[in-house]
Amino acid sequence: MKRYAVGLGEILWDCLPEGKKLGGAPANFAFHAGVLGADTVAVSAIGNDALGDEILRELDGKGLKYLLPRVEQATGTVQVTLDGEGIPTYEIKTGVAWDNIPLLPGMVQLAEKCNCVCFGSLAQRSEVSRNTIKEFLRHTPDDCLRIFDINLRQHFYTKELIHDNLLACNVLKINDEELGIVSKLFGFTDLSIEEKCRRLLGDYHLKLVILTCGVNGSYVFASNQKSFLETPKVEVADTVGAGDSFTGAFAASLLAGHTILEAHQLAVKVSAYICTQKGAMHSFGNS
Repeated sequence: MKRYAVGLGEILWDCLPEGKKLGGAPANFAFHAGVLGADTVAVSAIGNDALGDEILRELDGKGLKYLLPRVEQATGTVQVTLDGEGIPTYEIKTGVAWDNIPLLPGMVQLAEKCNCVCFGSLAQRSEVSRNTIKEFLRHTPDDCLRIFDINLRQHFYTKELIHDNLLACNVLKINDEELGIVSKLFGFTDLSIEEKCRRLLGDYHLKLVILTCGVNGSYVFASNQKSFLETPKVEVADTVGAGDSFTGAFAASLLAGHTILEAHQLAVKVSAYICTQKGAMHSFGNS
């Protein structure tokens, strides 16, 4: 039986200074994992509008499979502002299509054939999509990699939501800023970075905690293993989607049977390359 890696959650247009680029963390994950050999599907929702039509054309052009029901709400957009170092700030429109992802029979069938799923907190800001994501995860096989790419944005998260998703996942992907927020919410700010990650690893019985720290490197923690790699120095165009490409590359490598260290090495290379490009979806090695 064919098994799939799924990016589950938001799909949208990132409105950058030079124009709009297709994005959304789960869709970015699916694209990069697919480029690197995984059989991937992007699952979200789009509107019955021109922007939704454009998403379908773009995904078809990239060869990315998708399950994108069309709903009455508008296709999602995000206004992206970049600082002098290419670091983005996001203004995320609410009440859009990906806030209203319906649970279709095809989604349940896909979940049952899933060997990896990546999901975040952002698409769970609304009850409709939150329930769909919860049901999808419930139908995944026991051996499925369930990656919670926490992706904290604006005010669209709560301690309860984070706790529930940590219980539902077996891999946590988080950055250093998000780790600070989570440690404050859960009351362990006095610990070191490694101690915070191992606290989450142990408390929630996770297989892995993946921590990215921008220019300060990245870590992967397992119960009896630790990997640290420095971030390559590159000329940064913007960092939009860099973390998603890291997660997609890491997952694709693990699914291909590589070690944690090999997966980590590939993820670092791919995310560094994406930082040299404008927007999120670029094939590794191709501009």
